[in-house]
Amino acid sequence: MQVFLEHMGCRLNEAERATWGRQLHARGHAVVPRIEDADVAVLNTCAVTASAARDARRRTRRLHRANPRAQLVLTGCFATLEPEQAAALAGVDLVVPNTEKSHLVDRLLDGLETGSEPQAAAEPGAPVHPDARRTRAFVKIQDGCRNRCTFCIVTVARGDERSRSIDDIVDEVNSLHQTGNAEVVLTGVHIGGYGHDRGETLLGLLDALLERTRVPRIRVGSLEPWDLPDALFDRWRDPRLQPHLHLPLQSGSDAVLRRMARRCPTGRYRALVDRARQGIPDLHLTTDLIVGFPGSTEADHDRTAAFLDDIGFGDVHVFPYSPRPGTTAATFSGQVDGSTQRARIANLQPIVSALRASALAARVGQVRPVLFEGRREAVPGGTRRTGYTDTFQRVVVTLPTDRDLRGHVLPVRLDAVEDGNRLVGQLI
Repeated sequence: MQVFLEHMGCRLNEAERATWGRQLHARGHAVVPRIEDADVAVLNTCAVTASAARDARRRTRRLHRANPRAQLVLTGCFATLEPEQAAALAGVDLVVPNTEKSHLVDRLLDGLETGSEPQAAAEPGAPVHPDARRTRAFVKIQDGCRNRCTFCIVTVARGDERSRSIDDIVDEVNSLHQTGNAEVVLTGVHIGGYGHDRGETLLGLLDALLERTRVPRIRVGSLEPWDLPDALFDRWRDPRLQPHLHLPLQSGSDAVLRRMARRCPTGRYRALVDRARQGIPDLHLTTDLIVGFPGSTEADHDRTAAFLDDIGFGDVHVFPYSPRPGTTAATFSGQVDGSTQRARIANLQPIVSALRASALAARVGQVRPVLFEGRREAVPGGTRRTGYTDTFQRVVVTLPTDRDLRGHVLPVRLDAVEDGNRLVGQLI
């Protein structure tokens, strides 16, 4: 059977897609890069915003048009929150809610008639998916969240916290390293709460990964700024832990944070950042921001803009607030209109661009390890290759030959900032 796998949204969805690819591969089925070649297509959907849910419907229709003969499976947050709408879309044969994702491949193979037999299992070192660009693997360590931020539909769609065992995660990381991945990224809905349901901790998991694996680079994904042990940042003494943290802020106004039911006011957030910077030399800090939350005023917006500059983030992902049925915030008065949201986002854009450019400029003159991906571009005088520093900042280098650097971690001297969003360097 030939299966096309596609995901939307978060890194957790990407990690799940990769896991299904490995499971199908182990059972002798092929994961194909084109929907046109597939017997079955699986779309792992997102619904974090209303626009993401609309996009899930559009992508489903697009997949069906591209290959009407392929049997179509929907899973993920849209499929979980709106199962009747998902099942009613043209071409959809199976809807798998988030609670059954861990058994998706079994459901897929048992519940669909494809008329094709499994192929012989591929060699152990063969690629799971013929995507030559990726050299990082996303590893799901937990799912669900016990927090109830008033804007968040993910806690409804994903349910209670469920952590994988340390042994399972260690085994997966070792397997990924053996198949050529030089970096793993730990993902989940609430990584800081890892192990809460098992009597284990994020510290224990990091210790086990550092002791029992040899993968060169370990990156911790998005961390909510609470439930983090005091000793966490001490672990970054080991250089295999990459000096990049993504700590979602959502607002720089304490009044808005209270309405969001966020557990980290700005003073506590600033203290957390100070501890992180003391423990992690050269830390690159990024965050998320929601603009136009119900009841937020121009004064709240101004406080947020000032706080961004005060903290000195390396990058900020800005999202307009989107009311999601089933969340508390959707019932709040004082909903902010779209034109006001757009104006506030436009006001933040030069601040965010300046922060990003400043963080990149601070790296100029440094030599940093860069993990190269498969992206390449022919340019006059050679070939451009793309990679990411340990601080997760994009770098391009130009080589006089078409040398393949994919999967290699190499020292690069960072010479300049290009277009305000990436670095240009030379191999040492």
